[in-house]
Amino acid sequence: MATVILVRHGRTTANATGLLAGRAAGVCLDQIGRDQAALTGDRLAAVPVVGVVSSPLERCRQTAQFILDRQAGLPYAPIDLDLTECDYGEWQGRTISDLATEDLWPVVQSQPSAVVFPGGESLASMQARSVAAIRRHDAAFETEYGPGAVWVAVSHGDIIKSILADALGMHLDLFQRINVGPGSVSIVRYGVSRPSVYATNTDAGDLSWLSNGIRSADAPVGGGAGQQAP
Repeated sequence: MATVILVRHGRTTANATGLLAGRAAGVCLDQIGRDQAALTGDRLAAVPVVGVVSSPLERCRQTAQFILDRQAGLPYAPIDLDLTECDYGEWQGRTISDLATEDLWPVVQSQPSAVVFPGGESLASMQARSVAAIRRHDAAFETEYGPGAVWVAVSHGDIIKSILADALGMHLDLFQRINVGPGSVSIVRYGVSRPSVYATNTDAGDLSWLSNGIRSADAPVGGGAGQQAP
């Protein structure tokens, strides 16, 4: 299959003030977030990306534009509603410190699979829609560009954590063990027999080795020699 680079949007004004923005409109990158997105665009500049797909929210579209600006021949990033932020319902717009006093908070931390946000969606349904979207786009990019294709999905922290948990074969109840920082890059390849996770939550480092794509379907016994830059 193709290889997907999962990019979380850069830091926002809401992130900086400890607010759960959710799907609220008008939440944009702050200066640190713009710097993070620009760095991500620079890191990916050496990779011939065949497509960029984004959540519809402003912070993701802004981040996607920094990536597109460093990629030749990619004028825009299609929007996928299934990659949008979790619907936090009545939690949206409240501070994290306030939410931490709610009875539901410990459940969010220890048993996410049981969580349904009041007036919103469940974390299980969030994972189901986002994983299905990633796998759908991945198959489409491979069909059009071949198994060496590399593409980018720009989305949100909990979305990317849930996708990584699925790729790692982890139960959703363990997904809080995964960290996905603003502007970070994670890399997954969906093979015939299983997904392979090549990176999680990276915010620095050379990605030019992806310019050759990832073609091996089998895991190297003993760990192998690693990926080589061109």
